Amino acid sequence: MTNPTEHADRASRDAVIRALLPLVPARGWTGRAIAAALHEAGLPEEEAIFLFPRGAVSAVEAWLDLADREMAEAAGELSGLRTPDRIRSLIATRLRQATPHKDAVRQAVALLALPWHAPTALRTAGRTVSAMWYAAGDTSADFSWYTRRATLAAVYGATLAFWLRDDSEDLGPTLDFLDRRLADVARVGRCRRRATKVQAA
Repeated sequence: MTNPTEHADRASRDAVIRALLPLVPARGWTGRAIAAALHEAGLPEEEAIFLFPRGAVSAVEAWLDLADREMAEAAGELSGLRTPDRIRSLIATRLRQATPHKDAVRQAVALLALPWHAPTALRTAGRTVSAMWYAAGDTSADFSWYTRRATLAAVYGATLAFWLRDDSEDLGPTLDFLDRRLADVARVGRCRRRATKVQAA
């Protein structure tokens, strides 16, 4: 059962994050920007300590949580697709949703790249790839649960880095890059299966 207080806190965080995103390009992920977003969302500035206890890094983490949920909701019905196509669709959806806030993404990546924010960076990356796998229908509970997420983290991380450097007007070049990474993963998987069969023979 969902805790009503937790639900209300999440709704408040979501509202503040939506108000904050347009402010980030000029003000950054800062306490001043969070205060302005709280005002925009109709909340007192004192709420910042409860909604974002670690300041800017908590705000970034809240945004990534919101983005995970919005991605899964926007991806639509994926059951008719093969698993690699489901993953491709989810990553494409995630990037399309982030496109209006590309500078905010760039600043968030820079913030999480600081050494003292490494635990948050790992936690949010793990949560995002898990959200993608769950949305893709993954129900694994064995060692493949870890290997699938590690592989997707590498693919998504590389694709995100390419997208941040790409100044194209659409996602075409980024999706081409993603397709190459997914093809590489499939090729490695086929080679591994053939090697396993040879060893078992």
